[in-house]
Amino acid sequence: MAGVKIRDATLDDLPAIVEIYNSMVPSRRVTAEPEPVSVESRLSWFREHDPGSRSIWVAKEDGEIAGWFSFEDFRKKPAYYATAEVSVYVSEKHRGRGIGRRLLEEAVRRAPEFDLKTLTDGIFAHNEPSRKLFEGFGFERWARFPRVAELDGVERDLVVLGLRLDEPPASE
Repeated sequence: MAGVKIRDATLDDLPAIVEIYNSMVPSRRVTAEPEPVSVESRLSWFREHDPGSRSIWVAKEDGEIAGWFSFEDFRKKPAYYATAEVSVYVSEKHRGRGIGRRLLEEAVRRAPEFDLKTLTDGIFAHNEPSRKLFEGFGFERWARFPRVAELDGVERDLVVLGLRLDEPPASE
């Protein structure tokens, strides 16, 4: 992974971020969006992210954006400030090469810099590759919401995984 560089995303990166995100829509496995989104529709989302507390990062490999990561507010209330929901997306061309793992590793390592104590992620139950990625970093299943999403007439379960950064993972 020496050739992979992770850095804060810039507004110039937004088209590539949206392209990677939209490439996941047809699979019905990664995002709850039924249709692709536009760059314009993601501008306010992008601008809400502060590199000092709720970053968006891009991973570049061979000069192109191979994936991206974001810390999102868990809830918009002050009591939840030390908790963030995380997202990891990797372009189809770069999947299976450790980019998602590298982005998540960086997030777990650097989260305390942002005063974060807890990381969460909501993953469709049928998205086994993402669940395995997060579980490999010690994320544990904290909740399962049965049939809360519907895509193309198919109801899907959402699994919530979480990781406390200030305590060791529970033993099996």
